[in-house]
Amino acid sequence: MERGRIHAQDTGRSIEMLYSSGLHLRFCTNETTVTRHTLVSQLRSLGFTIDEEKVFPPIPAMCTILKDRNLRPHLLVHPDALPDFKDIDQSNTNCVVIGDATHQFTYENINRAFQCLMNFEKPILFSLGKGKYYQEDGELILDVGPFMKALEYATGVTAEIVGKPSLAFFNTVLNDIGISAHEAVMVGDDIVNDVGGAQACGLAGVLVRTGKYRKPDDNHPDVKPDAIFDNLEKFVDCLLQDKQ
Repeated sequence: MERGRIHAQDTGRSIEMLYSSGLHLRFCTNETTVTRHTLVSQLRSLGFTIDEEKVFPPIPAMCTILKDRNLRPHLLVHPDALPDFKDIDQSNTNCVVIGDATHQFTYENINRAFQCLMNFEKPILFSLGKGKYYQEDGELILDVGPFMKALEYATGVTAEIVGKPSLAFFNTVLNDIGISAHEAVMVGDDIVNDVGGAQACGLAGVLVRTGKYRKPDDNHPDVKPDAIFDNLEKFVDCLLQDKQ
């Protein structure tokens, strides 16, 4: 899957095959430009059969952390994602949360987040993922990671990552299924955050040559996928053939 363009026919067929196989299936995404409900609605409109509770974006986990730690965020996120924060107290802020804010990543907004961190007695920075870029409508787009790094550099504060590739994020998904890491496989097009993140948490990591994949990923200096497939359909065909 890539933002703005989903290869619906092949991907939808593969998802249906996985559902029919009886295997547990969860959708892990660092998508933060829309609410989870909107994301699932978009996928359903394309013909995908997906239950909302099986989709794991960073924002619901972020809201749980904010409530548990009594934190009140200054938000630098996409306007379409704000409804997911409606139950979060944002008065008298004491932390900063950044996501993929796209056109909201203006100098003024980034500088305001910087000022907040510098003024907090105990500055806390959360980043909803740390991707470098993604692909949308055939074009590469800067993700939240570069802006997170800018704030880290300017303030000396190390961001807490909520979403892939953090251990806590993958463990949340594993706990929801009720399995151990060695029983799961993560399939994705991001060699670092999908494959490398999963492997660091004990899961198998499979790379697919779609979306943001680039040819050098096949020989990444640090991350060695457990397997590489041209697309999700070919992975699913191989997986189910071995399962028989």
